[in-house]
Amino acid sequence: MMDIDKAISTAVRTGKVMFGSNSALQSARTGRAKMIIVASNCPENVRKDLEYYCKLSRIPLLVYKGSSAELATVCGKPFLVAALTIRDPGDSDILKLIESQNVEAQGELA
Repeated sequence: MMDIDKAISTAVRTGKVMFGSNSALQSARTGRAKMIIVASNCPENVRKDLEYYCKLSRIPLLVYKGSSAELATVCGKPFLVAALTIRDPGDSDILKLIESQNVEAQGELA
């Protein structure tokens, strides 16, 4: 999980990231996001909507293992972060990190 924390932190510092479930839903609907991350305690109805729109737009959705308070700490924000949208990862390798995890997960399923 430390690699993901570091990648999120780098994306927030160097890339274009938007905070909040409303902007995440809007980005998922329009397909403008590279990735969407939701906290584990994100409200169920918001999470289901995000999963649906991400699937339609083929945007990777990562469920962060920590709470919204822990996700806010990783982002360096003084408010809770239930969802964040990565529009540009900047210097972060989060997209590659997630792709490699998906490949590993598919290998375990086979």
